Amino acid sequence: SLSDFDKENAEELELKTYLSENYFSEFFNVLEGMKKDDLLTDFCFTLNKRRFEFHAVVVSAVSSLVLKQYREGQGGEICLDGRVTKGGLEAILQYAYSGEIDLTKETVVEVKQAAEFLGVSRMTEICCLFQLSAEKFAEWQTPSSERRQSNLQSIRGLWEKEVGWDVQLEVDGSIFCVHRVILAAGSDYFRGMFTSGMKESTESVVQIFSIPAKQMGNLISFIYSGILHLGWENIFELTCISMQLQIGGAILLCFDFFQKEIDSETCLDIMAFAEAYNFKDLKDFVDDFILRNFQEVASMPKFQDLTLDQVSYYLSQDSLCTSNELDVFRIAVKWISADKGQRMSQAKKLMECIRFPLMTFSQFKEVRSVNLKFMQEGCQDLYQSALQEFGWTSGGTQQYFRVRLPNRVLVMVGGDQLSEKSGQRVPSKDILFANSFKRGIGLVKQIDWCQLSSLPGPARFRHGVTVLDNILYIFGGSHFHGVHDILRSVLSYDPMHNTWQQLADMNETRYYFSVVCRGRLIYVLGGQTDSESNLESVECYNPETNSWRFVHPLDQALCGHAAVVWNGEFYISGGFDCRYQCLVSMFHYDPEKGTTYLSNMNKDRAEHVMETIKDKMYVAGGIQNSGENYTDQYLCEVYDPFKDTWNFIANLPKAHVAGASCVLDENLFILGGYCHDTYKDSCLVQAYRPCVDKWESVGQMPRASADIRACVLSVPPTLRQ
Repeated sequence: SLSDFDKENAEELELKTYLSENYFSEFFNVLEGMKKDDLLTDFCFTLNKRRFEFHAVVVSAVSSLVLKQYREGQGGEICLDGRVTKGGLEAILQYAYSGEIDLTKETVVEVKQAAEFLGVSRMTEICCLFQLSAEKFAEWQTPSSERRQSNLQSIRGLWEKEVGWDVQLEVDGSIFCVHRVILAAGSDYFRGMFTSGMKESTESVVQIFSIPAKQMGNLISFIYSGILHLGWENIFELTCISMQLQIGGAILLCFDFFQKEIDSETCLDIMAFAEAYNFKDLKDFVDDFILRNFQEVASMPKFQDLTLDQVSYYLSQDSLCTSNELDVFRIAVKWISADKGQRMSQAKKLMECIRFPLMTFSQFKEVRSVNLKFMQEGCQDLYQSALQEFGWTSGGTQQYFRVRLPNRVLVMVGGDQLSEKSGQRVPSKDILFANSFKRGIGLVKQIDWCQLSSLPGPARFRHGVTVLDNILYIFGGSHFHGVHDILRSVLSYDPMHNTWQQLADMNETRYYFSVVCRGRLIYVLGGQTDSESNLESVECYNPETNSWRFVHPLDQALCGHAAVVWNGEFYISGGFDCRYQCLVSMFHYDPEKGTTYLSNMNKDRAEHVMETIKDKMYVAGGIQNSGENYTDQYLCEVYDPFKDTWNFIANLPKAHVAGASCVLDENLFILGGYCHDTYKDSCLVQAYRPCVDKWESVGQMPRASADIRACVLSVPPTLRQ
């Protein structure tokens, strides 16, 4: 059937499902604009001689009365005189087109009356709940974004049931029956076709040329759902067709696919595609990917096919990421050796891109050896002019770095430090960001830290942070080491405007807990309310209403655990139980249903970190049980949610207990914490690169700190200069 077209396509090609969370608001904003402009409206309500024009398929998705007449073809007008009020009717139309619900004690009766007469069951139920508990309405009401998604699902249901089709698209020998207004809302191309007086606006059958039926089916399904099925088998073609049909939401998902699925093998193909179609943003992204994964990319056979200008461009970039400059030299030599007959004459120009002063003397011996070999084969001196250019003998070698400025920045929030003056623990109010990562001579690495802001109010450690829409949210924690120093307060910070906001307090004080985002909601899970009492409670925060509510508790009290959200599901690993034993568990948590246990980790751990990178979950650091005490946990693991299996990865070189973590450029960063065996705080920052299964020291924090938190944000360009 037509409704199964996209599913069959996805199964045949083993495609991945991508959902655009922003699509629903954009889609309904266009629909509402079309209603206001009276474009493609085909039904109306009349009330006291006033006409309220609307799109039947949109209102039928929420109203059983309109659906009945729409399905039976009883005409395009419904008289509501004496049945509803103007305010009640407008509230129903607002709900159908935006998912917004604005109820007050003064308006709820007339809105409920309109909902009952028009058969808007969801609105009737909401009005009843509001009447029962108006004070708690803001706490439990569903976000408008979820209601918009639900409304579009109902519209899709009408499409699948063949209700109200008003045009057929003939594509590559296949027929797709659709609603004009829905295609117009999802595609600028179809909106122009159906609303600008073109002949297709009145035709019952419209021919679409030069587009494969499978891809058209995929895109029509996207317009009705916000879901796109993507894979390497169709992504390049689907991106071009999405551009041709001007389906903005699909274009963004295609680019999202490129950004999530890119790897060392595919990046050069994506680059060629971006250059061919002049996709500047995509090209910039791929350039950045190649630079930060240069050694892996350069090991691919396709790299040897790049031109001199392309290779020279990458070798000359400050942000080129390699272990050391000798590796850059080896890559250049390998490219030359791939076609010596043509490339020996280009060697001198290529070597000018190598920063020889960043090599140690022992590394430079290999350069000299390769140079002698090439000279025996008739090549001129490879590096003499380059040495002069970079001032090998000038004494100024310390100024040479490869400097990487990520598009988004690693941010460090709060923490607990040992004062050098007093020898006492001192909580921090600092919010710092890593502006750049520098690679100097040999293995020297540095991080350029800058001040982003300071916490208003008390300092915090053992707190929780998360980011939603580039807004930093900070929850609870402790501002000192006393029993009464644990916090329930919540702050938000907008880095683009440098503004703070005090938000509603959590219901309970807590620290040593986890924070995750799912959709538009934020959840705080477990933790401690004092030094001897773990929590099993979970609270849900709705930023739209600035309100908290309890949801299903964990099946046991936990602290020092780690949590992530993957594919809309919660995963929680390790932590301390109520007897302060480190756990080996991994479980799936549902805010409505509770806990489902999965395969255990290979090793127990608490006060560790867990992050998600490309459908895998990585755990690192923390402590483990050791008889009646604890010891540092150096073993790291990766979890595959598809197979429910754990595997070991490279061990941590240094201990990180109660450190911070984040994912930047698809690398797992772990910052600070302390070593349990020595009880010394750490200032180290280490990064794990999954593509090579390797930990690498990337620099240090300004000072050793434990119980800090980290995240990734976009900050104003003026701060990066």
